[in-house]
Amino acid sequence: MTQQVPSPALFAEHIARLGHTFSAALEATGFDALVIGAGHQHYRFLDDQTDPFAVNPHFRLWAPIDNAPGSCLLIRPNQRPALWFHQPEDYWHKPPEMPTEPWLDQFELTVLRHPSEAKRLVPTGAAYIGEAFPGIGDWGFGTLNPQDLMDRLHWARAVKSDYELACMRLAARRGARAHLAAANAFHRGASEYGIHLAYLAASGHTEAALPYPNIIALNEGGSILHYTELQSHAPAQRRSLLIDAGAQFRGYACDITRTHAATPGGRFGALLGALDAAELKLCGMVRAGTHYPEIHTAAHHLVAEILVHEEIVTCSAEVAVESGLTAVFFPHGIGHLLGLQVHDIGGHQASASGGSNPPPTANRYLRLTRTLDAGTVVTIEPGIYFIDLLLRQAKKDGRGKDIAWDVVDQLRPYGGVRVEDDVVATTGAPENLTRDAFAEFDA
Repeated sequence: MTQQVPSPALFAEHIARLGHTFSAALEATGFDALVIGAGHQHYRFLDDQTDPFAVNPHFRLWAPIDNAPGSCLLIRPNQRPALWFHQPEDYWHKPPEMPTEPWLDQFELTVLRHPSEAKRLVPTGAAYIGEAFPGIGDWGFGTLNPQDLMDRLHWARAVKSDYELACMRLAARRGARAHLAAANAFHRGASEYGIHLAYLAASGHTEAALPYPNIIALNEGGSILHYTELQSHAPAQRRSLLIDAGAQFRGYACDITRTHAATPGGRFGALLGALDAAELKLCGMVRAGTHYPEIHTAAHHLVAEILVHEEIVTCSAEVAVESGLTAVFFPHGIGHLLGLQVHDIGGHQASASGGSNPPPTANRYLRLTRTLDAGTVVTIEPGIYFIDLLLRQAKKDGRGKDIAWDVVDQLRPYGGVRVEDDVVATTGAPENLTRDAFAEFDA
């Protein structure tokens, strides 16, 4: 069944919710209003070419506009938000088109021909969130990017409205469709770049529209966590594909990883099947009230059991966790917050009023240390890799005595495995956005 674009009523509920959240945050921090800048186009050093425009996520939280450089929003307690839409008169480039969607009815609209025209519209007592720009000191803002205000807004962003969840379901569907196209390209023998092109075509995105650069790794490339080489020639022998690639709808991202074996069965196929089953168990832990680091700890225990069962290590699962041996094969965090940013903001925040709750030293790469609330969306992405650097370190520090090196050597040419889903915490069973999206295509 094809999912529908979120209704205007759902967006109106989202705006009303934001109005309440922002009004409370402004009152708590002593500001009368807030101006949110969309951002500006940036020229490359010693060049007349610009980098792709990236909109401020605080702006896109309110207004689902991608191409809005120089635009601003004005947020005032108990008043309709105002959209100052920058539409320059230009014959060198195509100006941004005026939005015509029904959601625009939620805003007071003013069209700007130059960003500086917004200066006269700024009320007294307003704060500003966004990137600084030349001349901003003359706009009369009392404070730029006040930390106490941003802390409250970042904290609240972790819990998604029904509108946001609807957008994320559509992003997941778009990502699942593209992943299936990429898998088909892999099995047809395409290169990493060819798989990338198949992904773009199926997702309907340009490269600039992707929420993050595609990770498309064949064979040993899967052992590099953020591999983005995109080789244009296919290897002589295809063993594996690890693809970590997302999509977006109205700025809301999906973040999906799948690993594929060129031929079924064998040690690598067994390892992939075991990790997929473990990942589903971890997804089942995404519930309101769960302290997210507990999922990370559970992931290490499940990885340890897989390493023992697949005869990759020779010690017990308990010893593998306690000695840090699992970190040789699973060296990153189990996941992160997801939303308007792929690594959504506020993962280490202690409370709405700020403060930091950093990850423990042993799990320093964990991006989320909060207790989950209903409506929080997180990724769950365990992995098992054969990384030469970490394996060499294990040999030096003594952990290597419990590694079955002959098995590692058999699996090393495959790089590694990772499986990642996007999951919504609820008060009951979690909602797995990714699995539901793939199931729609299987139906």
